[in-house]
Amino acid sequence: MKVLIAGAGIGGLTTALMLHARGIGCTVVEQAAEVREVGVGINTLPHSIAELADLDLLDQLDEAGLRTRELRYLTMRGQEVWQELRGLHAGHDHPQFSIHRGRLQKLLYDAVIERMGPEAVRKGLSLAGFIQDEGGVSAHFRDTRDGTASQTLRGEVLICADGIHSVGRRVFYPNEGPAKWQGVVMWRGAVDWPVWEDGETMAIAGGLGGKFVLYPISKAQDGKQLMNWVVNIRVADGDKTSPQRESWSKRAQLSKVLPYAERFTIPGMDLGALVRASRDIFEYPMADRDPLPRWTHGRVTLLGDAAHPMYPVGSNGSAQAILDARCLADMLAGCAHPREALYRYELERLPKTAEVVRMNRAGGPERVIDEVEKLSPAGFSDVNDVLSYEDRKAIVRGYAKKAGYGNKT
Repeated sequence: MKVLIAGAGIGGLTTALMLHARGIGCTVVEQAAEVREVGVGINTLPHSIAELADLDLLDQLDEAGLRTRELRYLTMRGQEVWQELRGLHAGHDHPQFSIHRGRLQKLLYDAVIERMGPEAVRKGLSLAGFIQDEGGVSAHFRDTRDGTASQTLRGEVLICADGIHSVGRRVFYPNEGPAKWQGVVMWRGAVDWPVWEDGETMAIAGGLGGKFVLYPISKAQDGKQLMNWVVNIRVADGDKTSPQRESWSKRAQLSKVLPYAERFTIPGMDLGALVRASRDIFEYPMADRDPLPRWTHGRVTLLGDAAHPMYPVGSNGSAQAILDARCLADMLAGCAHPREALYRYELERLPKTAEVVRMNRAGGPERVIDEVEKLSPAGFSDVNDVLSYEDRKAIVRGYAKKAGYGNKT
């Protein structure tokens, strides 16, 4: 079998490694001329790290990222709503990693090249369309470097792992329209900073309409580590205003984000100074899409953000793409016909990811902050007087269970 994968992001590259491990040949086609370390921090959860560990990538993850020990949810004023251990510290069999998105993508890319050869990833080619017949798929790619040349590649299956603006998705759903937006803009940055707390803790202050996210994404060296931060603010009515096209490369001015950042409090951290010290600040709208009725059409299917783009709450975007990759590779290896494999993959993954998309729209596990702030906007002396421990636990752990990584403790 020969599989074509459009997109060399986390989902596409993980799928290639999974297929290779099962003896299935594949080619990854990426529109960028080079795979660069673009973006800032993300979190990868234990259920997805288990899949990367099966690919013998744990040592590389330890070199590139940081094993997260603790998570704290705080109000906008910095009062603690919830605290829990993460990864191995919470009794899971695998750690949670906080890592630079580009470094994760690069270590996956390096593994593909090392194990599958330099021709396994074809760069500078953007998916333009495809034609199916009884024997396979002919996928057409446009050369992004000169805009005129094109290539056609042939495979038995085409996996569209080409992100929230997926060409494959647009072919199947031409009238879907732009991504959904609730009016929330995200500003993100990362900067070398003195170690905060134990150097392995992440904090989220504020709810869905306005929050500050803080976590380190590298091990400490000489008393400093790379600190990732995110500011989310609802700035518009998403029903009346369309978002700009999502991009990791859109730069933002410090003067735009700093007043928002200084609204929040995280004990022991000067958030204003952290943001001012960040050389590069990126801006993009927090957007997703409605769950689809189906991903698979014949020999073509969707994966990752192409299939189920979701709000980046609950640390689940990259994790779900990795779980997609494992499931799809298993189905292609275990089914008698590619069409059956794609059907079973969709049957398994579509309902689960659709549920995560819906939960993330409501705030995911971070909804516990919204609930407390709604009940006690002026703050509290004891959070248990506002919302009981069991009620808070039901929100946070209920999400984790449905998303597939329920705490062991």
